[in-house]
Amino acid sequence: MEQTWRWFGPADPIPLAHIRQAGATGIVTALHHVPAGVAWSDSEVAARKREIEAAGLSWSVAESIPTPESIKLRTADCADAIEVWKESLRACARAGIRTVCYNFMPVVDWTRTDLMWQLPSTGHALRFDMTDFAAYDLFMLRRPGAEKSFTSDIAAAAERRYAEMSEEDRTRLERTIIAGLPGADFSYDQAALRQRIDAYDNTDAADLAANLTHFLSEVAPVAQAEGVRLGIHPDDPPLPLFGLPRVVSTASDLRRILESVPVDASGLTFCVGSLGSRADNPLVEMATEFASRIHFAHLRDVSREDDGSFYEADHLDGSNDMVGVIGALLAEERRRAAEGHAQAAIPLRPDHGHLLGDDGAKRSNPGYSYIGRLKGLAEIRGVMRALDHAGPRS
Repeated sequence: MEQTWRWFGPADPIPLAHIRQAGATGIVTALHHVPAGVAWSDSEVAARKREIEAAGLSWSVAESIPTPESIKLRTADCADAIEVWKESLRACARAGIRTVCYNFMPVVDWTRTDLMWQLPSTGHALRFDMTDFAAYDLFMLRRPGAEKSFTSDIAAAAERRYAEMSEEDRTRLERTIIAGLPGADFSYDQAALRQRIDAYDNTDAADLAANLTHFLSEVAPVAQAEGVRLGIHPDDPPLPLFGLPRVVSTASDLRRILESVPVDASGLTFCVGSLGSRADNPLVEMATEFASRIHFAHLRDVSREDDGSFYEADHLDGSNDMVGVIGALLAEERRRAAEGHAQAAIPLRPDHGHLLGDDGAKRSNPGYSYIGRLKGLAEIRGVMRALDHAGPRS
């Protein structure tokens, strides 16, 4: 597997030289300075690629080309937005970037409620707390109908939690949920969030799934012709937020996506942490079933809790079988190599590392500090080496 590292461009506190020291060979990045809805130009892509290659690395994955709400809602300007997306895709292809990650989450991208949750080790992790999220939705945003989204037990706990919060606690919670996390192409205030949510009033999960199929029917043939592999990222967390539909959350969702547009270029970003936030997702079986269409892997883990809460765990010590998933991906790579695939290696990246050591005193993007991801990549590399040494299972 190709070991890669997410880099947020020249403003990232972690320089490319340090990424190379970590042992990664590929970079996962995007043109974050280009506004959503504007096509990536050849010159911008080439400039970023030269910067990466000058550091002795390669631009392996574009994560992500933004997918605007007009595409998800299939509004009047959907066709224009898809053409912009295609132009960015073609620019990646012309630069030799062969893997493109994207997501189809409505309104909010990946979502957490705490960016500094203290672990027993005294390090810090990202956390999604269902009670905190319910407290925000029910008592701060006051979304109409929000009470239908939570059990009575969670709603009661949320009311108590809200009453205990200081104004500073409430401000921090709101900022964490809606101000935008690294890689997201949004940043809202309450009024803007309500407006975006209201736009989905007449869109249910079946509608959103149909809109995704429409989008893929347009872009997947272009990707196939250009020799680019698309990997849709699962919902994070894989459950409805703010009453909005989510359609990339379960094995049946992924099956539907792959079957709806059966083009090899249309595939998956297999994110262990996102999919593994649901106990009913059998990850090793899923990695095996969908192996031929897995084009990219996010290898991180979470520790699940009964009420739907979770926190980012050590890469090998969460609720999911990371070793089993890596074994399934390595088996797929061997199959591809035996069949003579030009690009048999699946890019992987460690994701959402813990905040450890003196990184706590440094500027970093939440979830993307250096030492935590360095630790995660080293652990993943060790699993890969051990499984390769043991050889394929009979």
